Amino acid sequence: MPIPPTDRRPIERATSWLRHRLGRAVVLAYAAALLLPGPGLWLRPEHSLPLGGAVGLPLSTAPLLLCLMLFAAGLQVPLRALGTLLRRPTALLAGLVLHLTIPLLAVPAVAFLLRQTPDADGGSGLVTAMILITAMPVAAGATVWTGKGDGDQPTMVGLVLASTFLSPLTIPLVIGSLLPLLSDGYAGTLARVAHTAHGGLALIGVVLPCATGILCRLALPAPWLSRVLGVIEPVALAGSLLLTYVNACGALGSFLARPRPLLLAAALAVTASVCLLSFTVGRGAARLLRLDAPAASSLTLACGINNSSASAVLITTTLPDKPQLLLPVLAYGLLQKTAAGRVVSRQRPRTRGSPPPAQVD
Repeated sequence: MPIPPTDRRPIERATSWLRHRLGRAVVLAYAAALLLPGPGLWLRPEHSLPLGGAVGLPLSTAPLLLCLMLFAAGLQVPLRALGTLLRRPTALLAGLVLHLTIPLLAVPAVAFLLRQTPDADGGSGLVTAMILITAMPVAAGATVWTGKGDGDQPTMVGLVLASTFLSPLTIPLVIGSLLPLLSDGYAGTLARVAHTAHGGLALIGVVLPCATGILCRLALPAPWLSRVLGVIEPVALAGSLLLTYVNACGALGSFLARPRPLLLAAALAVTASVCLLSFTVGRGAARLLRLDAPAASSLTLACGINNSSASAVLITTTLPDKPQLLLPVLAYGLLQKTAAGRVVSRQRPRTRGSPPPAQVD
């Protein structure tokens, strides 16, 4: 039977309170990584769960947290709402096309500008990070911003699911297309990452958890679904903050050990430029297609909000010797939330509506 309302109300209030202050909570997670990095640094490496004798099960915190978040996202997908996409597929198709083309526009421009700097490798480290950010699927958290701005929720849900399910194909495609922009060392490393993503990392770490959540939603009776959602939503929200903290410990710990102010300034400048370009392209495409306000808002948000958590996990698991690449990922994660807030603030006064259940990046 479902949890009684009197028992659920405190959890729902706490979840709603945290969801509406998620930006500040992310900043606090960064501050915690600076002031108390020890637990996060301990959680970052792979640990072995003993199964008896000398046998152990290897576990890594970041991939497990990402799977939890994507499972929660799939569990909260309003499947009935997706039927409207068959009647109005323009925004969905445009979003998928732009999601593939924006990296091919933004990253070469960044690479060209960085080659004008005195960096020995022509900024290949930053370019590598931007490739891994922009190649990721649309973040599930984009549905939250769509609800806050009264956007077209079916279109956004469709974009999240379609980009997620296509990611085993699109991630290697985007990475492979942009490899010529990198120096030999980074190009070889990123080629191995692309092979890993194509070989199953995106399928197992991104698609499978989301698909499992959707299947559980279909299989569970309504009372049980309500009960599970009441538990998984706050747990996934806490998990997203823990993942932010763990990733920040890796990036900021490396930065504090070897402070590089120019790298920090370059990371902020590059991520801000790519983030601004992504949102601008989405807004321009919406105007060109003459979409209505809700669909235009969803398309704009989908173009700018990438699953930065997935790119951070990919860096952590496949490039553990390059923690500095996490710095632009963290910056992009914060900047895309700020830009999404601006899109929402412009959209909110036009229509009225209530926000959907929370989902996380």
